[in-house]
Amino acid sequence: MKIGFIGLGNMARAIIGGMLRKEMVRSEDIIGTAKTQETREKMAAEFGIVTSGKNADAAAQADVLVLAVKPQFLEEVIGEIKDAARPDTLIISIAAGKSLQWLEEAFGKSVKLVRCMPNTPALVGEGCTGVCVNAEVSEEEKKYSIGLMESFGKASLIPERLIDAVGAVSGSSPAYVFMFIEAMADAGVAAGMPRAQAYEFAAQAVYGSAKLALESGKHPGELKDMVCSPGGTTIQGVRVLEERGMRGAVMAALAACVEKTKRL
Repeated sequence: MKIGFIGLGNMARAIIGGMLRKEMVRSEDIIGTAKTQETREKMAAEFGIVTSGKNADAAAQADVLVLAVKPQFLEEVIGEIKDAARPDTLIISIAAGKSLQWLEEAFGKSVKLVRCMPNTPALVGEGCTGVCVNAEVSEEEKKYSIGLMESFGKASLIPERLIDAVGAVSGSSPAYVFMFIEAMADAGVAAGMPRAQAYEFAAQAVYGSAKLALESGKHPGELKDMVCSPGGTTIQGVRVLEERGMRGAVMAALAACVEKTKRL
């Protein structure tokens, strides 16, 4: 099976790395395209894949074609490849804001479409991806698509009406988590910790807390209560965060993401 990638940025790198680690495909059966020769040479050296500067090359050869370009470039790219892609090619888009209907209309013909919303933790094999498909995709192709996304983390089939929420909750939120880590590290530095150590402690606290939430199955509120001893230090920090509107700010940030996605 030949797998093509239009675009070889961070998300394509994460998907390719995951597929190769799970031995879902051989490196020589992957063809990727990128605008710059530097990117093509870098990916070929790192993964041993075939690269090209022509998008139609990947489209013509691929049994599965991953559209890994930014939303604003997607219409132009589809215009370049729609005649080259075969009718039985499984096309996977990771572009935000471009619905299955939009994709179908852009191709101007019946195509097998999968729409995914991965996130940057996929780069370390800890991604979280929402997956939805159109009516042309078979059950076997659906399972394959989910397996592909699971090669670099967790993946779940969702109705398309939820994909913008997925984009906000898991797609954009790593940026806010990194801001939280940075802020905690800044507080550690202010309290006398060396900068590198403060980042390590803050990041590990977030990582461990997320793992505890996933593996314990307990409600986040219950886990929070476990840390807040009566008359202790943690509840005082919780009080300050509540006074400063942390929950409302986070909810408003994610709502802004959803609204922006709808306008793409």
